[in-house]
Amino acid sequence: MNEQQVAEWPPQWPRAYSDSLSGTLPVGDYRASAEDFQVEECLEFSPEGHGEHLWLWIEKRGLSTLDVAGRLARACEVRPRDIGYSGMKDRIAVTRQWFSVHLPGRDTPDAMARVLEHADDAGAIHLLAQVRHPRKLKRGVHSRNRFVLRISGDVVDDADLERRWQTMCHHGLPNYVGPQRFGVEGRNLSKARAILARGWRKRDDRQGMLLSAARSYLFNQQLAARVLDDNWATPLPGEVMMLDGTNSQFVAETIDASLTQRTARLDVHPSGVLWGTGNSASMSVAAEYEAVVQYDSLLARGLETADVRLGRRPLRARLIAPSLTRESQALKLEFELARGCFATSVLRELMNHPSL
Repeated sequence: MNEQQVAEWPPQWPRAYSDSLSGTLPVGDYRASAEDFQVEECLEFSPEGHGEHLWLWIEKRGLSTLDVAGRLARACEVRPRDIGYSGMKDRIAVTRQWFSVHLPGRDTPDAMARVLEHADDAGAIHLLAQVRHPRKLKRGVHSRNRFVLRISGDVVDDADLERRWQTMCHHGLPNYVGPQRFGVEGRNLSKARAILARGWRKRDDRQGMLLSAARSYLFNQQLAARVLDDNWATPLPGEVMMLDGTNSQFVAETIDASLTQRTARLDVHPSGVLWGTGNSASMSVAAEYEAVVQYDSLLARGLETADVRLGRRPLRARLIAPSLTRESQALKLEFELARGCFATSVLRELMNHPSL
């Protein structure tokens, strides 16, 4: 798929466990209300209880992470760069995550909960806990996200749904970057094309969201090629393998029984490139698939010119502690995903929806 073929949004990237192109998946809904999409950030440590940074455990509804960060900066009278958070969370959802505020030599603002608390038709913020810590909360510190989702519609009565769900639980799912990254109707990607065509500048993309949209699109293209060839979860000669839940990597020059068994146990996953400057360690057959990024030379060359460093992302995601229960006219899904994986990629294997 080249740049002349992406007018339709979202792109019809293939599913692994259904014939999505023939329209056989039932229609479902997953955001009838914000409460139907709940996310909680999971850290591997607890704040220490002392230090220059005030950490706040916040629940938000109908607001983006940046909306809350801006409100925090104003409430505490600090610069935006003094606010820390680990991950960007959905706006149309109920989410719980940590924020930090740099307050060296300052007491916690009086009535912090009252100042921060916010509720109107647009959204709400609730302060659940606060504690001090010596360091700022950095991006990507959390290890996992816990999801509680409710889906409704025709999918609830689909006789094949539980088979697809159990297959994902045992074998994982394609680790597509979700539609949130690309914006409504893919507008972040359209903006990325325009900016990369003329030369990326930090002032045009201060959060790096447009660079991320471009890299994510190229990754999804690469993963789609592997899904079509039914080898997205299979190590190929020359594959760069990634350990589950970590950035640890190694090159599989040959595929032996031990690697095959580890892959089947979801201990390790094949990976693809997040495009940028630098050399990929992949070789042989695996390297041939990474050349799919050249199908969109504007994005690929623009990222190189912007001096984005090449990275890697697993081609497969693993569902952690999954469960499915039936409620009145709805299904309740509970699971955890490693940081950077998208719940919408789980949903698109189960049902059709215009945004998936």
